[in-house]
Amino acid sequence: MNFGSWLLWGFVGTVVLSVIVAASQGLGLTRMNMPYLLGTVFTPDRDRAKLIGVACHFASGWLFALVYFAAFHALGTATWWLGALAGLVHGSFVLTVGMPLLPALHPRMANEQYGPTVVRQLEPPGFLGLHYGIGTPVSVLVAHVAFGTILGAFCDIDLR
Repeated sequence: MNFGSWLLWGFVGTVVLSVIVAASQGLGLTRMNMPYLLGTVFTPDRDRAKLIGVACHFASGWLFALVYFAAFHALGTATWWLGALAGLVHGSFVLTVGMPLLPALHPRMANEQYGPTVVRQLEPPGFLGLHYGIGTPVSVLVAHVAFGTILGAFCDIDLR
């Protein structure tokens, strides 16, 4: 596996994913702000949370890119469509499993069954992230498919 390729394309894929999700929020398709949600795990300060969240988002993007590259390497092939399929699976997992579990992991997120408290004031995303808007599942899936497509198209596999 080419680590320079992983660093470069993991970064590019994460930038594209982040732009799609941020543009979706800016266009009113979703209210989800993933860097803010990630950052508020570590601090209640809104400005600091956004900065920390962006750093966490990029670190996790690189980590997931490493998983994608390892999978492509294990399969012995990397194509744009295989990356898109992996991104679709990844995005589907995030929406169906990750989002509903977020309140259990996040110290400042309310629980759907018990509602907000003094400390837990962030709205939970719910199944498919639908509490953040009807466009949330679409934007998350499109962003993850784009991420996977970039990684699959540009993964440098040396099979010699």
